[in-house]
Amino acid sequence: MHDAGVKSEHAYLAGMASIGLSFASWMVSVKAEAAGLDRADRWGIFVGEWAPTFFCMGLALSQYERQDNPVYANDPRLTTTAP
Repeated sequence: MHDAGVKSEHAYLAGMASIGLSFASWMVSVKAEAAGLDRADRWGIFVGEWAPTFFCMGLALSQYERQDNPVYANDPRLTTTAP
């Protein structure tokens, strides 16, 4: 993903946007559909589950970016050695 141009900031922004979209989809479903509160809750939960995925992708991309960055090349926390 990183080679395709996706940065950790993009994933974090997508996570934040999905939180807002979750609330918006819940509000629209409550107001526009006659299906009731249960269906609105399902829409909100469905979209809300995207946020942790985007945040995890952001963390993974952030670690990848740190490994490529020469500033962190000698950081002992990033070196993996077997005990």
